[in-house]
Amino acid sequence: MQGHIGVQVPVTVRTFTQLFSCTPRGARLARRLVAHRMDGWGHAYDGEANETVTLVVAELAANAVTHGGVKGRDFRVRLLMRTGEDVVRVEVSDGLTERLPVLRESPDPGEENEDGRGLLLFVGAVRSEAMIRCAMVGYTYG
Repeated sequence: MQGHIGVQVPVTVRTFTQLFSCTPRGARLARRLVAHRMDGWGHAYDGEANETVTLVVAELAANAVTHGGVKGRDFRVRLLMRTGEDVVRVEVSDGLTERLPVLRESPDPGEENEDGRGLLLFVGAVRSEAMIRCAMVGYTYG
């Protein structure tokens, strides 16, 4: 059996990984540093890619702090982007390793209460790409 020998194209993977304190200040810092990193990778602050990735990180970081925060444990943000691709993988790992997150049923649309909708909206928006997996830091949403 003869195998096909092809030329491998070099791939550069850009990464950003940082631990943040599990506080609202840590979530805010995560959002700002992600926007800065995306700008450094060539996606301007006011560009759609930068704004979208920053928004996703802001939501997931807020969830990690609000629902997965454990005193003395940090949450981790990780971005991965391959050169030549228009895809950025976003991972946010919280410090809560004792239980899996629970997706609650969608509240009545007429209700004023907005609590608990963030992860449900996120998973609904990216259902085909969303995964939740156990990591050493906690549970990773990405």
